[in-house]
Order: sequence, then structure tokens, then C-alpha cells
Amino acid sequence: MPKVKIPRKSISLDMTAMCDMAFLLLTFFMLTTKFKPEEPIAVDMPSSISESILPDANILTISIGKEGRVFYGLDGQEAKREVLKNISSKYGVTFTPAEEKKFILMSSFGSPVSELKKVLGSKEAEMKQPGIPIDSSNNQLRDWILYSARADKQLKVAVKGDKETDYKVISRVIAILQDLNINKIKLITTMEAKPQ
Repeated sequence: MPKVKIPRKSISLDMTAMCDMAFLLLTFFMLTTKFKPEEPIAVDMPSSISESILPDANILTISIGKEGRVFYGLDGQEAKREVLKNISSKYGVTFTPAEEKKFILMSSFGSPVSELKKVLGSKEAEMKQPGIPIDSSNNQLRDWILYSARADKQLKVAVKGDKETDYKVISRVIAILQDLNINKIKLITTMEAKPQ
């Protein structure tokens, strides 16, 4: 019986649908991606081998720069709105709805309450902020933390200090937290490889 030879045909795939899908996905991600806003202070954190992960929500971050300037950042828009309302009534500073909206969208800030309107009114993200006062006579950081803890009952506090910051500033911030009976504090560090 003779062997039947099947003719070979070249396989051709229509790639049009796949290219369309790839460009649709690319366009979708380009239009929906939100970049993390730039932080007003650069912090070069020390490294550690801790593998504890920082929670994504309900977190208050206190950033401390190399020069000892203290910055405050709270997660959650409703909590921020309530904190700003309480700070406004305590210090007698009123904020417009536009300033309130800008405050809610800010990642962090570091200025006294008296200069907060100036920070909110500035268009430059690079505005030099002097830091939140932590003196015993003018301890505004304590008020920000106190109102944050009242606004968010599940609040977790994290301290992100620069590795060249004077220890006295870090110690003062931790003392303020302990004064408010906040004893569970997360220290943010960069990941270091485990020793062999």
C-alpha cells in the first residue's frame, strides 16, 4: 500500500488581537496609575534584618530628617479631616475647603500650625518646612498624635528616622508617644541581608 504523504502547510497566527489587547492593557495602566506623591523630606533610614511588614492602612508616620525636623503623615482621609478640624479649633486657625482638601491629599507635612496655611497655599512641593515643634513649651506634635489617635481607634504609629539624626530628637519623639500611652511603635528601616 503506498504511503500517503500529507502536504505540509505553514502555520500562520493572526497576532492582531494579541497586539490590540497588549496596547489596551498598556493604555489602561497608564491612565489609572497613581504615582506616590513625593515626600517633603528625604530620610536615609538605617538598615536592619527585621522582616516585619508595615501595615497598609491606619498608620501614622512620624518622619525625622537629618537636621532633626519632624514631619507628620496620617493615613486615611476621614481621619485627616477630623484631625484638622480639631487642630483648627484648638489653635484658632480656620482653613478653607480648598486648603482642607489639599491637606487631606498631602502625604506628610512638617510645619507649625501657624505656618500650615502657608504650606497649603504654596504650589511648590519643595517648600522648606521647619518641622513640627516638639518642645516642652510648644509641643504641637503631641496634639497631632492625640487627635489622630482619637480619630482612628486602630491607629498604629511608625517612626521613620534618618540614620544621622541626633538621638535626642528620636528620644524626645518616643517620650511624647509614651506620654500619650502609645507604647507599640514600629521603627521603619531598610531591609538588610541576613548574616550567614
